[in-house]
Amino acid sequence: MDTTLKLPVGIEDFQEIRRLGFYYIDKTKLIEQLLEQWGKVNLFTRPRRFGKTLNMSMLHCFFEIGTDKTLFDNLYISKRKDFCEEYMGKFPVVFLTMKGVEGNTFEKAKAKLSKLVALEAERFCFLKNSDRLTDNEKERYKALIRIKDGKYSMDEETLESALQTLSELLFRHYGQKTIILIDEYDVPLDKAYQNGYDREMVSLIRALFGDALKTNNFLQFSVLTGCLRVSKESIFTGLNNFKVLSITDARFDEQFGFTENEVENLLKAYGMASHLEETKEWYDGYRFGDADIFCPWDVINHVDRLCKEPNAKPQSYWLNTSSNELVKCFIDKANKTTRDEIERLIAGEPMEKFIRLELTYDEIDTSIDNLWSVLFTTGYLTQAGVTETGAYKLMIPNREVREVYKLQIQEWFRENVLRNTENLTAFWKAVEEGNTECIENYLNRTLSNTISVFDTKAPDAEKENSYHTFLAGLLAGNSNWLVRSNVEAGEGFADIIIEPEDPDAGIIFELKHARVASGLNKSCENAITQIRNRRYEEYLKNDGRNKIVLYGIAFYKKRCKVVVERINGERD
Repeated sequence: MDTTLKLPVGIEDFQEIRRLGFYYIDKTKLIEQLLEQWGKVNLFTRPRRFGKTLNMSMLHCFFEIGTDKTLFDNLYISKRKDFCEEYMGKFPVVFLTMKGVEGNTFEKAKAKLSKLVALEAERFCFLKNSDRLTDNEKERYKALIRIKDGKYSMDEETLESALQTLSELLFRHYGQKTIILIDEYDVPLDKAYQNGYDREMVSLIRALFGDALKTNNFLQFSVLTGCLRVSKESIFTGLNNFKVLSITDARFDEQFGFTENEVENLLKAYGMASHLEETKEWYDGYRFGDADIFCPWDVINHVDRLCKEPNAKPQSYWLNTSSNELVKCFIDKANKTTRDEIERLIAGEPMEKFIRLELTYDEIDTSIDNLWSVLFTTGYLTQAGVTETGAYKLMIPNREVREVYKLQIQEWFRENVLRNTENLTAFWKAVEEGNTECIENYLNRTLSNTISVFDTKAPDAEKENSYHTFLAGLLAGNSNWLVRSNVEAGEGFADIIIEPEDPDAGIIFELKHARVASGLNKSCENAITQIRNRRYEEYLKNDGRNKIVLYGIAFYKKRCKVVVERINGERD
């Protein structure tokens, strides 16, 4: 492999990748499978950033009349001479990527859809003068691209029939039926639901697709992609020859995303074979049909960064391409039972749930059960098998997605716990006064009602870090305190040191994780002993603070024990 090949970060155009010397993981077997497993209308549902747009671009390049056939040299499909001779470059292709169809009003979104369709129609400008079209047919074409005041001015009726019209006119010109490719078909519906005009958009998309896919005698076949399988009754009413290929389907299961073998070859090509395990930990774990799949967006970005920074650690690339509203909504709606299930998910335990693969947008957040389904179909959960009763064993796929949950849990914690100022104020007062009973009660109650974010299989030090983050967050809410974490003090580093308003006062916390509930008291003693032996109080004394309170706090799951000692030796 020529490692001078560039990595296609963010490039979704097949022709650009092949012509300009980018690394390409061959997914042209998708063409063979589509032709062998024929379907008139094929819908692929996959999470975002799993190569849907690039695959659609590849299909576009393969089938469209006038294609550059050398784009497919040495790729899998080139071995199928029969398919290449019969299908390559033989069809008019209409290709729409709908990811940009959005707006805070229906009119704005409709205008973007009109522009998208008109720009695609403009690619076939030869239709204006085609001697195979009647004058009326030419007028129908001109209605698709009409400009008024510098903007496309397609009326709604023309827009609703636009794809059917364009496919018919292309058939009249070429004498060959049209292939229609619609990428990210559900984005306009998602944006419409978020902005409150979903009824209007559903009606428009239903009409657009109905004319193009249901009653279209000029259609060869169609492929659609999206994240969600929107209810058939919502926009695909009456569409009988409709094949849905979801993440649970074994057909085409290796054609979206990267397999482990493909990732191994990619890493080897750039001299990074030693990074396979970290790449698996962070970006693998998705289960499509019978295949284990990596997120391609993450893998490409990680390898690209390693090329420039050989010691770079994995980070959350997929996370940074979305607002992660679904996880936020899930956590916000979670009751105590669901919060417990979320903790078990984060700990790596599968949850058995019955899944609905088909929903309307207004159903998504109406129940926790529907949210489990959507989190599964959009990649925030994956499946580790199916029970005899048909329930899916749902899991968080990898470390990156686990970070999504942790971040949203922390956000929920800030919004729901830290805004309860009355209870917090009482807690802060108890800390200043050394009231261990009040401190314990507050911490135990708060732990019981929040979601723990540490992995139960993690080392004790990592669990202590999670408890540390939890406690520091509660303490830092007091604007009258200076709260410092992991402070160099005496002969070590104190977990938390507080400088209250009183210039003579100071507070030191040392945290421990107990492996069993019976070890809480001993762990508290060890914490106090550590503060004393390492002379953490010198940090405060050097600042003239001599009224110092020491806290040893031990945690076990959602329980804690607190011991306090004053610097004069008094013991509570």
